[in-house]
Amino acid sequence: MDPFFVRACDKIYLACIWMAGAAIFLMSLIIPWGVFTRYVLGTGSQWPEPVAILFMMVFTFIGAAAAYRAGAHIAVAMLTDTFPAGLRKAAAVLVDLLMVLVCAFVAWYGTQLCIATWHQSVSELTWLPVGVTYAPLPIGALATLAFVIERMAFGSQSHRPVVRFDEAVEPEGAR
Repeated sequence: MDPFFVRACDKIYLACIWMAGAAIFLMSLIIPWGVFTRYVLGTGSQWPEPVAILFMMVFTFIGAAAAYRAGAHIAVAMLTDTFPAGLRKAAAVLVDLLMVLVCAFVAWYGTQLCIATWHQSVSELTWLPVGVTYAPLPIGALATLAFVIERMAFGSQSHRPVVRFDEAVEPEGAR
């Protein structure tokens, strides 16, 4: 049985994957629409660029959280691979602690940025508060923080079926 926190992180991971996937899908529709209206119709809509940028923020910061849990981030291990096992383990703990600090920093100051800019509006979309456009920063940081804590407490979860959904999973007792 998986601990409650790991199961909760599974749900956060799936939410991150779906948000990032929806963002990249919608962005791939909006950008061609902007090009079409500008160069074919000659009218140039004002909204596609800021909306595409917002979706890029969602894809980048929330997708990065999912990539962290899946172990898909680039890791430069050339130096640490030369360390003895004990020192390699200490370096891994240091990296996890630094990740906690960075995630907490981005979550805190990202939230402050959202609050500070909430009553400003995007010039092309006067109904959209600027704070909404910055929201992927603290959301992605909090998701990554949960995944870092999960990794520190339960080890890497990149092997879980929810993360490796593209690989064939053998039913239990099949061997």
